[in-house]
Amino acid sequence: MILSRNEIASFCDKIRANNKKIVFTNGCFDILHLGHVQYLTQAKAQGHFLFVGVNSDSSVRALKGSGRPVQTEGDRAAILDSLKSVDAVSIFSESTPLELIKVVKPTVLVKGGDWEVKNIVGGVEVESWGGKVLSLNFVEGHSTSGILKKIQNL
Repeated sequence: MILSRNEIASFCDKIRANNKKIVFTNGCFDILHLGHVQYLTQAKAQGHFLFVGVNSDSSVRALKGSGRPVQTEGDRAAILDSLKSVDAVSIFSESTPLELIKVVKPTVLVKGGDWEVKNIVGGVEVESWGGKVLSLNFVEGHSTSGILKKIQNL
């Protein structure tokens, strides 16, 4: 399900009230590929409920440049929402997902293996309420940038 910022806190409170672990991750997810799918499957395995924060179109442009995103934030959120490993999605427009993390209050915060745990935004906060922060396996050879380069070379 795709949640607005106003729906998140009460929804996550209900999940925690049932003693379920919320796992949180975030990203642009501009062109969904095998690396994303395997990463999200690994993330879901860390708990009961996977919540994905998706960068808004404006935050993707700020991070990746004027040619991105390729797909709109609504499309990216809907595609992620259709995956069986993903339980909830919300779009955030800030430069980092910190404010969203503070609302979700996950038990586990994860990023891909290209992130060191000490550099994961929200890690200090998650650890402060007893959660854990993980850097999951990176799937080599699968990236949106690599796919876009292949397309440009056709």
